[in-house]
Amino acid sequence: MKLAKVVISAACILSGLSTVRGETHYEPHIWLGGRAGMSMSRMSFSPSVSQRWLTGSTGAITFRYSEEKIFGVIAEFGWEQRGWSENFGDGNPLRYSRQLTYLHLPILSHIYFGSSRFKGFVNLGPEIGCLLGSSISSNFDYSNPTSSADWPSRNRQTEQLTAEISNKFDYGISAGLGVEFYIRPRHSVVVEARYYYGLGNIFPSSKADTFSASRSMSIDVTLGYNFRIK
Repeated sequence: MKLAKVVISAACILSGLSTVRGETHYEPHIWLGGRAGMSMSRMSFSPSVSQRWLTGSTGAITFRYSEEKIFGVIAEFGWEQRGWSENFGDGNPLRYSRQLTYLHLPILSHIYFGSSRFKGFVNLGPEIGCLLGSSISSNFDYSNPTSSADWPSRNRQTEQLTAEISNKFDYGISAGLGVEFYIRPRHSVVVEARYYYGLGNIFPSSKADTFSASRSMSIDVTLGYNFRIK
């Protein structure tokens, strides 16, 4: 239902913008560029798992088609490191994190406002991704975690420590806020904070499985450069 509401709302916005475009002609601009920065991620598990944010890297090549007034479309192709870090409690020496590296392709609506030298913007749209690989960092035997003397005495989920990733395809919704500074008419620097919420599960999610949900979440902070080719 939430996804349907997002799609309907986006369609209404695009319809309104198309009407405005039909009334007034604006010269389109085409931009090429790239962005890179830091990602912070965790998972939405059900049953829940105590976690900390896991830091990683992200980056992409960007293509942007925009009308001069307020609206454009962005397509990107890049990578992002997601995953999670287990939280064993303050003072506990145990460490476990699992990093998932994705190739991803967002297609975003780009709504912007401001002057010829400075603009604010909102990006929103769907994103798909494919898992390239995963890695585990741990300072204990995670295949037999309860054998560690520092393992928390309270009950907690352990299946996620060793579970194989069954679904390498991911999809979800991305939303970003940022600012763009125009160094010259054809050159700009972009700073953006973007949130991603995955709709696909990385682990099996049938009634017989441990987790009914195992979805990715991430926050990216990136610095980018764009060059206008038209």
